[in-house]
Amino acid sequence: MTAGAPHREIESLPEMAVSGRAERVRRAVADAGHDALVVTRLTNIRWLTGFTGSAGIVAVTPDRMTLVTDGRYDSQAGSELAAARVDADVEITTTEVGHRLRAALGDSKRVALEADDVTWTQLEKFQEHWLPDVELGATSGLVAELRRAKDDGEVARIRAAATITDRALADLRPRIEPGISEHHLGLELDAAMRRAGASGPAFETIVVSGPNSALPHGRPGPRTLVEGDLVIIDAGAVVDGYRSDMTRTFVVGEPDDDQTRLLDAVQAAQEAGIAAIGPGVAAAEVDAACRDALGEAGLAERFTHGTGHGVGLDIHELPSISRRSKAVLAIGDVVTVEPGVYVDEVGGVRWEDLVHVTADGADILTRSPKQPAIAVP
Repeated sequence: MTAGAPHREIESLPEMAVSGRAERVRRAVADAGHDALVVTRLTNIRWLTGFTGSAGIVAVTPDRMTLVTDGRYDSQAGSELAAARVDADVEITTTEVGHRLRAALGDSKRVALEADDVTWTQLEKFQEHWLPDVELGATSGLVAELRRAKDDGEVARIRAAATITDRALADLRPRIEPGISEHHLGLELDAAMRRAGASGPAFETIVVSGPNSALPHGRPGPRTLVEGDLVIIDAGAVVDGYRSDMTRTFVVGEPDDDQTRLLDAVQAAQEAGIAAIGPGVAAAEVDAACRDALGEAGLAERFTHGTGHGVGLDIHELPSISRRSKAVLAIGDVVTVEPGVYVDEVGGVRWEDLVHVTADGADILTRSPKQPAIAVP
């Protein structure tokens, strides 16, 4: 199958288990000592209700859930919530958001806001205009923590996004050659993912080459590839809102000794990190496994970022995998493992795979081969 044909898994994705999520949120809100929660982060709203619009607020109380949105979504909101089998009221307004929100909260006195999403200006609006008569509190990561464990429907969508990225990168590989620009390669990869059925790239696709590859998150630019370049491609696709993330490193031509050292060392580090993954394993241990392997190669100081992060409706979700992380991996987590090294005079190397944590350990969702050498025509 080529990237130009829709991936068959998109046509047979399992139904999402959305309807039970509100009760999980209610329990977490009560455990945190609040009567109700106002959800403002759009990806949290989508996870909780199935609503995909670009504007909305959700009020969650012990016995009711209400979505407040505007007239653009008059038909869409109701149909999406019905399709997700979510029991919630929908309020459509453009000028009375605060009034509708206050009514939805009923007699709730202790109302929590999402501290990681609400701006200072929005907080003043809540305090002074929308909810002046309640005790406002803050939650941090409450819904994000519930979103960590991906159900079968979520994993299927992430897997489909990963497979699309694999296929698109395979189609792109012959185009990685001298004379083509980073920018052009990035555009071609994005287009290939869309042709295969993705709604778009999961983030701004990274294509960096030669000296630019020593920039961990450089952006594709006008530089054209030349023989001897290291080329880092970091990409992902979106399927039904869910994202994938993968990085592969290529060499235009045969790698020299310095490049081979980096390629082999980072691959060994990534393999050590993936081998460490399992339920009950501290995320910091996965990070340490990668760093220890790079330390044995004398490259630990060249690894300048964290080892990984969760992926789902957002490209960066819980849990974080770093030396400072306090998280413990659990069944259902979907995380990246992406050690990298960056040497100014040589370039950069990063290998990244997307991993689903299962009872048996690590189920790798990204399957693109790690064959870096690209023949020069």
